[in-house]
Amino acid sequence: MYMTHSFHIPVLGLAFSIDTPLKVAHYGISSVVSIVDDELIERMRQFHCQQAGISYTAINKKTPDCRALRITAYLDLIDELVAVRTNELKHQPFEAGTDIQRYFEWLPEHSKLKELYKSMLEEHDEEKKRQLQETLRMHIKPGSVDVNIMAKVDKLNFGNNGLPLDEKYTDALAALRGAANSKLQTSIVLSAGMNPRLYTYLGEFIDFMPDRDGKLKKRIILKVSDYRSALIQAKFLAKKGLWVSEFRIESGLNCGGHAFATEGFLLGPILEEFKTKKELLLGELAELYTKSIAALGKKSDSIPRTRFTVQGGIGTAEEHNFLIHYYQLDGTGWGSPFLLVPEATTVDDDTLNKLANADHEDFYVSGASPLGIPFNNFRKSAAEQQRIERIAIDRPGSPCTKKYLVSNTEFTNQPICTASRQYQNKKIKQLKAMGLPLDEYLRQLNKITEKTCLCEGLAASAYIKNHLLKAKENGAVAICPGPNLAWFNRTYTLEEMIGHIYGRKNLLEHVPQRPNLFINELNLYVQHIKKFVEDNCHSITDKKEQYVARFKAQLNEGIAYYEQLCNYANGITAIFSQNTMLHLEKAKLQFSAIQLKEDAICD
Repeated sequence: MYMTHSFHIPVLGLAFSIDTPLKVAHYGISSVVSIVDDELIERMRQFHCQQAGISYTAINKKTPDCRALRITAYLDLIDELVAVRTNELKHQPFEAGTDIQRYFEWLPEHSKLKELYKSMLEEHDEEKKRQLQETLRMHIKPGSVDVNIMAKVDKLNFGNNGLPLDEKYTDALAALRGAANSKLQTSIVLSAGMNPRLYTYLGEFIDFMPDRDGKLKKRIILKVSDYRSALIQAKFLAKKGLWVSEFRIESGLNCGGHAFATEGFLLGPILEEFKTKKELLLGELAELYTKSIAALGKKSDSIPRTRFTVQGGIGTAEEHNFLIHYYQLDGTGWGSPFLLVPEATTVDDDTLNKLANADHEDFYVSGASPLGIPFNNFRKSAAEQQRIERIAIDRPGSPCTKKYLVSNTEFTNQPICTASRQYQNKKIKQLKAMGLPLDEYLRQLNKITEKTCLCEGLAASAYIKNHLLKAKENGAVAICPGPNLAWFNRTYTLEEMIGHIYGRKNLLEHVPQRPNLFINELNLYVQHIKKFVEDNCHSITDKKEQYVARFKAQLNEGIAYYEQLCNYANGITAIFSQNTMLHLEKAKLQFSAIQLKEDAICD
């Protein structure tokens, strides 16, 4: 009956949400922590132990299974500290300026708990008021502390003897084990594609299996970009007796971090498909799940609940409300705007100031990621400036110390990172020997040197912010905000941002007119296919031409869908203004002329 918040804070890089639960969970706000970097996790555990006066015992890199043990220890610490802060909040008086007052004041207006809180404030009988306050205290619960695993970032690790370790020590499996063994009642957010080995390993942990009442101690969240992917992954899990507790639908391009573009499928039509096929999806999964649970010798009297949420590019209360009500969703994710909320995220002062004063041109999709996946980048970041400076002194690439993203074996037996100095030096020598025309040489050189070290760059902000940066340690911060952040132009308090999400205030009131999230995403897809054509017009194949044709056809279908939606929603919501149709027509004109023909684009 009583809900807390209808939004969550998704994972933000490695460092930026590393301790967000400690800042917001006691207010009932859910957030996601990355567990990619166990070195960052271990140092943050030491920091927060010291801050809380808790004894700290280091888990050394040479300790067997140190990666999993570090993650378990950090999550157990978060669980302990969140419980302490929530308990302290529960026992505060209902007075202005207290956290318990903030807990209820910040709830959405339609929350049953908020209505009960308002009744308490209006009650004049002291005994009834006290009883209402006790009821409110009973319903206080912390926000969920969830963890993110990039499923395919699953490096094989080697022992001190140089031999490969058992596959259970790969990066993703060790991270999962660390989370699964923690006391935290968490959800594992699986992102970046399907990893059968990792998905199978989930079944080895009892916390992901239901109890007699169908309840799960730990849950699975799938971050997906379309319905088909959701169905395939969820069926794989259901056949192993594993239930997906949430489908977290994310825009392919209008989000932070890595940009996983679809083949022209836009967010609106994707959400429409989930809306119309939701019951079919859950029914099919329930049948598979029930059979699998029975085959495993387990009994469950009910099917666990499944939530559907969306994230990526949401910027106004009107968008938040429309998405939830029209597409029948359980909530939304607000990521990049929270980078400008120091009370919620960990961003060093220099980067924070640059983000607050950035222009639209400062946010762009780059080839910076060593994974070879388009990556949302920030031109003014210290890491980007350092990359350019290294090229200028003929020292491109980075020292590779953490090796989380090693994948290339072109020049070595063991994988190395394409952002490393080792790889880039070898690749540039190879390029020079090819005798290419100058323009083609420079184009390929830029593709090599555009790669940057994300392992260090995405962790550095937490070290700088908390004065943990070691001597000679690289302090150049990389950050990966979504393009939606360009509309937010200062730092905000947590209360301001929550008020903006729920429509109690408008933080974008004084910025130029912002197209809605659907139009912003459409424009990003037009830019994406245009860049693809420009990059491939000198190596045209039938396969590439077919890809462009399919992509354009999907965009056309998406535009037709939005045109219908405009007609339906006109007068219902402010997110479809009179300019929306003009934006759609403009997008049509922009990509209708795009063809994978040398004389059309390359000249």
